[in-house]
Amino acid sequence: MSEFATSPAPADVVRRQYLASAAGDLEALRATLAPDVEWTEMAGFPLAGTYRTPDGVTANVMEQLGKDWDGWTAHDDTYVVDGENVVVLARYTAVNKATSKPVDVRVAHHFVVRGGLIVRFEQFVDTALVRDAMTA
Repeated sequence: MSEFATSPAPADVVRRQYLASAAGDLEALRATLAPDVEWTEMAGFPLAGTYRTPDGVTANVMEQLGKDWDGWTAHDDTYVVDGENVVVLARYTAVNKATSKPVDVRVAHHFVVRGGLIVRFEQFVDTALVRDAMTA
């Protein structure tokens, strides 16, 4: 197994989460989350709220996105790391299944990583662009 695959470094843990998400590997994604994780989707986002536990996060966020969107992907590109804090600038791309409209929107994610696991996540995104793609 590679060093990256087991590295507890905050940026590596977060990167593994993005790779697992893009691959649709929810088991690998859950493995990056602490048992008491707090995962917050921004107010105004279709899945707004705070979810707890790895199963709660994947069931209420990733699985729901898969129901409403084709190819939902978070493309991570810039990492800013300060101790246990990791801020990632990224882009969401997908096509809404109901409207066939694409979304391509910038996003910022704030992760807190302790002991090699994500303990907190907060999303910042232009929710109006996401809502527009969902509106006929």
